[in-house]
Amino acid sequence: MAAMAHPLVDQLRFTRGEWLRALRGVPEQDALTRLDPMNSIGWIVFHLAWQEQLNLLTRLDGRTPVPSANEHGVNGEPASTPAFAEAMNAWRAITLATDRVLDGLDEARLAGRLPNAPRTRLIGSAIQRIIYHYWFHIGEITAIRQILGHGEVPEFVGDIDGLAPWRPASTGALGGSAALPSAGKPA
Repeated sequence: MAAMAHPLVDQLRFTRGEWLRALRGVPEQDALTRLDPMNSIGWIVFHLAWQEQLNLLTRLDGRTPVPSANEHGVNGEPASTPAFAEAMNAWRAITLATDRVLDGLDEARLAGRLPNAPRTRLIGSAIQRIIYHYWFHIGEITAIRQILGHGEVPEFVGDIDGLAPWRPASTGALGGSAALPSAGKPA
């Protein structure tokens, strides 16, 4: 039997699934729309891909497999409106690569230092920051979609009890990660 992912990793994967749910049905043209001062949805996708790549691949694993995420999603750079399809392809490639890193994290490794990180010093804290960052932008995406008149925009957190319930880190009991969304298409 394969080892279960750490509960914090399960929470990140659940959050990604909720983020994909917020993106479901976004037309390419609407993803290019920038409602100043908010960023475009395409930029937000690149931005979250950039954050995962920077912290979980570049800093933690010494590689940057999708350089375009460093061109379009960097915090503090001028606003841009990259293509949604390009952003989603970058996000999928990065999350697929970060999943391999995440699967190797245990309690001891999560308590370890994140190299070259000016703000978040521990690996576990970096993952928490990524999770909360996703939730921040889920709210922004749903607000943009509501302003643009999209129907059927998610209004509340999905099935966390079924997909990523709380479980103690030490035992691996309760819940499981096999059904959690990863880097696939928006659910």
